[in-house]
Amino acid sequence: MDKFRLSCPCHFGLESVLSFEAKKIGAENVKADNGRVTFEGDFNIIARANLCLSTAERVLIELAEFKAYTFEELFQGVKKIPLEDFIGKTEAFPVKGYSLNSTLRSIPDCQAIIKKAAAERLMGKYGVNWLEESGAVHQIQFGIMKDTVTIYLDTSGAGLHKRGYRRNSNLAPIKETLAAGIIDLAHVRDNSFVCDPFCGSGTFLIESAFKALNIAPGLNRRFAAEKWGMSDEKIWSDERKRAISLVKRDVDFHGIGFDIDEECITLSNDNIKKAGITSKLSASRADIRSFDDIENAVVICNPPYGERMLELKQAEELYRIMGRKFSKDKGNTYYIISPHESFETFFGRPADKRRKLYNGMIKCQLFMYFR
Repeated sequence: MDKFRLSCPCHFGLESVLSFEAKKIGAENVKADNGRVTFEGDFNIIARANLCLSTAERVLIELAEFKAYTFEELFQGVKKIPLEDFIGKTEAFPVKGYSLNSTLRSIPDCQAIIKKAAAERLMGKYGVNWLEESGAVHQIQFGIMKDTVTIYLDTSGAGLHKRGYRRNSNLAPIKETLAAGIIDLAHVRDNSFVCDPFCGSGTFLIESAFKALNIAPGLNRRFAAEKWGMSDEKIWSDERKRAISLVKRDVDFHGIGFDIDEECITLSNDNIKKAGITSKLSASRADIRSFDDIENAVVICNPPYGERMLELKQAEELYRIMGRKFSKDKGNTYYIISPHESFETFFGRPADKRRKLYNGMIKCQLFMYFR
């Protein structure tokens, strides 16, 4: 099979960012939908997408789409899929998924039916009456929405937000894929000066450096599809070499982070070191009240937010301080993500632009202030 139909889930609000990324790596027929982007490409594009897409959650091969109102229709629909083109005689194929607004509501029953159909198909094709499933994992995913079933194979394995550098984090880290999307919206370039005054575990700083230096976020990890029997090792090797060749090593980018918590600074510097970009980034302990010296920077941050009353009052006071310190006269631009619906009121001025985003299950706004 030369080309595959691929699907990449993403954070709601980042579909346009991911669409641009997909086109940039050479994907064809790119289309954005709610919370995902679909496109077409060969196995080189599968490898390139896993290595290079910074805002995708994972890369899925779309195997089939069909209507199913009964378990028999679900069974027969799955059994028609040529799974033997992907899954070898000894390879594993666990099943997981979801069902929304559909007749087939029971997730465990749907899992069992899909597993049985896949097994019967493979046993028939391989002429065996038992599958040992001791080899590489081919995670089958299903989605049933309004009685339309979509079956996928997950090529990524662990989610693509797991870059390999953040083995340590603070209690409330922002996800790497969301951070990368915000950095793209902030127009970070290879000559940008980026500052995060609430740097936590350093995610905004590191993702900014990846963007500025054109470092593929997946370079330091492996992917599920690399272990598949039908996978070509040379493709993955060539795509890694391609990604490395595109890194911009001599750029003017610099990033600096601050946090009032000494433990967060230790985490940030540790993760910066793991990411291999200590020459471009640094983090040190400082209170937001000492922010006056920052000029001509792209300021990106995820300030603390309290869910309990006392913590919420403290967060609101913090927003007031930010409003005083984040001056319009310093030549900075500001990108602040917050779930607080009245953030602008406490900050002291309306944003020049806002964008709705989701940090996990929390609805947020990205408040953007320009020069």
